[in-house]
Amino acid sequence: MQQPLRFAPASVRTIDGAELLRDAEVARTATPVSSRGLPITLRGVRKSFGDNEVLRGIDLHIPAGQFVAIVGRSGCGKSTLLRLIAGLDAPDSGTIAFGDHDDARAQVRMMFQEPRLLPWARVLANVEVGLGAARRSPDARQHAEWALHEVELDAKRDQWPTVLSGGQKQRVALARALVSRPRVLAFDEPLGALDALTRITMQRLLERVWSDQGFTGILVTHDVAEAVTVADRVLVLEEGRIANDIQIDLKRPRSRGAAAVAALEEAILRDLLRDAADDKE
Repeated sequence: MQQPLRFAPASVRTIDGAELLRDAEVARTATPVSSRGLPITLRGVRKSFGDNEVLRGIDLHIPAGQFVAIVGRSGCGKSTLLRLIAGLDAPDSGTIAFGDHDDARAQVRMMFQEPRLLPWARVLANVEVGLGAARRSPDARQHAEWALHEVELDAKRDQWPTVLSGGQKQRVALARALVSRPRVLAFDEPLGALDALTRITMQRLLERVWSDQGFTGILVTHDVAEAVTVADRVLVLEEGRIANDIQIDLKRPRSRGAAAVAALEEAILRDLLRDAADDKE
């Protein structure tokens, strides 16, 4: 049975005075009321590398099950923020909490731009790696087969990674991230190296898997159109701070050619380009 939907508040967002109006195509975002995802709360999070202060006091709350995209120019701190949430790095100060769950780190997975598949292992075995120590359990293969089915790659289970296309390798990487049924899934530009058509196909797959599994999703991307297409909410990072927080209240699935999608994309891009022009002056 399809989950009931929780609707976002009716509001009109503006960026630099540009009004983003809804029309007949626009509906509220389809985030399930009941979600397996974890809430994420950051308070005063800072991170430096030497003298370079990358994150400068991030305050952020992500509700359970929300799909958030993070955009911004290179060096603004997007990937650093994602790595802190995923537990791959530690903040210099501040806190990152996942509701009341003390064991939350074990329920967070990350998918990278590179598939990072083991060339000496077949596809199914690569997926089983995502189970960690549990890959030795009797039902490990069953879990891996389920994950491959989720990414529509059942037929490739016995193939070697070298014979797969770029999109297929990323599907295997996604299956590996999904196999342990994470409650938070972080994506660090996983579609950046794909051709345009494969990228669109993968965006639709990410959206479907998120809708099916109910995890909290956080996507770092340079592609503003991708952010508006797949996310409930877009965060714009600028010099280590959240400069804009935009709710995407558009009906799913979204078409890049739709007027409301184009208006949001144009407004976010204009904001980013304005900031770049200000820096050059």
